[in-house]
Amino acid sequence: MAAPSCNALGLWVRGSGQCLGSRFILACQPFCSSAAASGTLNAQKLAEKLRSQKQEQKTKTQPVPTNPVQRRVQELVRFTQQLQRVHPNVLAKALSRGIVHQDKDLVVINKPYGLPVHGGPGVQLCISDVLPILAKMLRGHKAEPLHLCHRLDKETTGVMVLAWEKEMAHQVQELFRTRQVVKKYWAIAVRVPVPSAGVVDIPIVEKEVQGLQQHYKMTLSPGYRMDNGKMVRARTSRNAHVAVTQYQVLSSTLSSALLELQPITGIKHQLRVHLSFGLDCPILGDHKYSDWNKLAPQKLSVGTLKKLGLKQAKARHIPLHLHARQLVLPALGSRKEELNLVCKPPRYFLCSLRRLDLRMPSQDQSGDDEAGRLRAQ
Repeated sequence: MAAPSCNALGLWVRGSGQCLGSRFILACQPFCSSAAASGTLNAQKLAEKLRSQKQEQKTKTQPVPTNPVQRRVQELVRFTQQLQRVHPNVLAKALSRGIVHQDKDLVVINKPYGLPVHGGPGVQLCISDVLPILAKMLRGHKAEPLHLCHRLDKETTGVMVLAWEKEMAHQVQELFRTRQVVKKYWAIAVRVPVPSAGVVDIPIVEKEVQGLQQHYKMTLSPGYRMDNGKMVRARTSRNAHVAVTQYQVLSSTLSSALLELQPITGIKHQLRVHLSFGLDCPILGDHKYSDWNKLAPQKLSVGTLKKLGLKQAKARHIPLHLHARQLVLPALGSRKEELNLVCKPPRYFLCSLRRLDLRMPSQDQSGDDEAGRLRAQ
């Protein structure tokens, strides 16, 4: 299964420091000396260097919390920031330790928290950047780069499929596009959905949120609405996408639940939108979709905060508790049987389960036992 190094890239636990320590941090020389050595820096490099120096100075002066939970939260923040500054070779090595399946066609990794799949504004390092290095680590220096078969959001952990050949990647992508791949996610929700199992079949559309902070979010676009106590057909948006999610409660308390989610479709942020706006049960750590009108840290109940050992002011550091636990790929190429791929949740996920008194299904008691071992940490 996934090695600790992969999960430990985004943990609350004390032991994660073994994986991301001083050797994971790029040495940052003073600006003047490095500028003299490398010549004139462009504006982007200058901004990145100043931002890095400012963050390191902030880290040095920040007091260490005495509360063990707050200390783990601080470690998580620091590690996810370091994740964007590690050397590509170091990141590729960490991903190689998290391989859960490998054959002549595919490589399956346990994607860590906080790592984007693709590049973009503000992204210094992503999975696609290190695929050539990872391929060489696995097959030698003459190996061709691995290819992405699908994507996961930056904050989502779990099963991620890579292919050795571009043609095989296209075949797997076609399986995803035609909905032949069974996808199952685990999520911790801050409320309990009613009923405990069902299907959310509500289209999703992207809209601009008006207000002090203008931004875009995915939201529901239902076919019906209430008008003076009567249900009337709503005017549908041409940009709305069909979105269907099957869900089931695996464990629950009065204020939280462990859910198994099976997206039938694959719309952007579908699970987060259906849970938050469709079932009124946002995912723990979903600071974007817990409130439609604003971008702000997730508001948690006093009871939930007490169980987590946090204050509301620290809630903004809680990671998204959404884990791609299982993929089932149908027979493909030379493989005559379906391929069942399973990844254990990261340790911060298990720690939250324990603190919220949620239990994993009986077939996953090994992971539940690991959560129990975190009790003393």
